[in-house]
Amino acid sequence: MAYLSLKNINKIYPNGFHAVHNFNLEIEKGEFVVFVGPSGCGKSTTLRMIAGLEDISSGEFLINGQRANEKGPREREVAMVFQSYALYPQMTVYDNIAFGLTLQGVDEDVIEERVKNTAKILGLTDYLDRLPRALSGGQRQRVAIGRAIIRKVGVFLMDEPLSNLDAKQRVTMRYEIAQIHRSTGATTIYVTHDQTEAMTLADRIVVMKDGYVQQIGTPYELYFKPANVFVAGFIGEPPTNFIKGTVKNGSLAFGDVTLDLKKVYSGIGAYEGKEMVLGFRPEAIRLTDPQNAYEIISRVELTEMLGDNTNVYITKGDHQAILKVDSHDTPEMDTDLTFYIPYESVYLFDGQTEKAIELR
Repeated sequence: MAYLSLKNINKIYPNGFHAVHNFNLEIEKGEFVVFVGPSGCGKSTTLRMIAGLEDISSGEFLINGQRANEKGPREREVAMVFQSYALYPQMTVYDNIAFGLTLQGVDEDVIEERVKNTAKILGLTDYLDRLPRALSGGQRQRVAIGRAIIRKVGVFLMDEPLSNLDAKQRVTMRYEIAQIHRSTGATTIYVTHDQTEAMTLADRIVVMKDGYVQQIGTPYELYFKPANVFVAGFIGEPPTNFIKGTVKNGSLAFGDVTLDLKKVYSGIGAYEGKEMVLGFRPEAIRLTDPQNAYEIISRVELTEMLGDNTNVYITKGDHQAILKVDSHDTPEMDTDLTFYIPYESVYLFDGQTEKAIELR
């Protein structure tokens, strides 16, 4: 039996807006699960239903096999870290971390021991007597996390906790959150719109769009086996390139290029005359012929040198794509570039449903 179970969860607001549709998920104890998707996809709403901050319109939420729909936040034994730090500005770091235990009437000696242990885990030992305004953004977020983990509850809920930090702080805090999870072993549900955070932190990822779950899987599964066009385009940076067209004689044509789809899918005959989408990741391409690959000659429109690699923006007829190459192989702009897409790096999707086609 899963530790947390969400069965056919729906959220419908009084105005009729259906924010979350038939959400189903089983979460094991100690698992780190990330909800990811664009703004407005329903990920934070789902988290708030788990926390008890939003009513569940229909469906059932179970904690350890016990129905929790009607339980309040405290009864669910969850701790939540919000996007805003929500610290008390007049309280020291020590008092902010201890606040929940103080409200519960826990003995002062116990509070002191647990605050010091929590501060040690978070690297806040030297800041316990400071006020929040004397801390950096990353330190304030660690205090907010400390206030959650000191309660030793079964479930930690984090709603975009790194969104207010700069790029360098986000990298540092990702590492620290991963280390905190390892040290506490707590079940964690984390919401973000940043697919990098999702890929680096999660045991499993739930990809959402418009209130619907698109795919649930490990970072590896989502990257290498996307369920549909949306997941393939959302996971990965730069995003997956797509070529859409009609299958004719078992091939997909665009511009003066004809891609023989029989090379990657023996069942292509079933799609004759139908629309299909071919996808390939920018980093999957090769600049020398690896054999068993599609060859495409394109025009270089723009290059972005990023240090160890370069994003190359190319056009082929009316189609545009992004390629990712080693910085030493950066081509000149306004020149022709030949690149190769290995057959094993190709994704195919049904043009109507946009669902992935299992290649064979």
